[in-house]
Amino acid sequence: MVLEAYADTILPGHKRWPGDRAVAGVSPDGGAVAAGALLTLRSEEGGMAPALDTLADRLDEHAQEYAAETGLDLDPTVPAFVSLDYPDRIRLVQRLTDPTHPEREAWTGLAMFSVIAFDAAAHSHTEEALAAGHVGLNIIGFRRPGPDGLWRFDTYSYGRQLARPHPDTTPSGSPA
Repeated sequence: MVLEAYADTILPGHKRWPGDRAVAGVSPDGGAVAAGALLTLRSEEGGMAPALDTLADRLDEHAQEYAAETGLDLDPTVPAFVSLDYPDRIRLVQRLTDPTHPEREAWTGLAMFSVIAFDAAAHSHTEEALAAGHVGLNIIGFRRPGPDGLWRFDTYSYGRQLARPHPDTTPSGSPA
């Protein structure tokens, strides 16, 4: 729940059910949690899985310290970070990811996993994620392959062609 709340702070989404405490519900669309941030964090390839329990505990400790400093009352029925309102989650994450914070690398790494889950569906194959309606890929407009299975983008991402293909480029796009 703590890691979901952190991921939701990085890329907010809509609540999954009315009483959802981890997802703050500040976005009309799905965010990092709906995009699979926890699956990405837990993946063997990412290498973060062994540290997740420690990171969740440490994040809660920071939330308790933050609440004490700011005079906030935390809800004892949920973890401390989850108890924070969204604006306070943001302020704490800003503090933790500040270049002067000694644990910055851990918190920035956790944030990066949230983003990569959303932008790339890193926990699954791209075709499977698209078929399942992956929220992040849909929001960023990731296009499906053509009928022949090839990935093409018939419009340029900058709205214009940046360079002409080399004259020796083959019809398949390979350099000659």
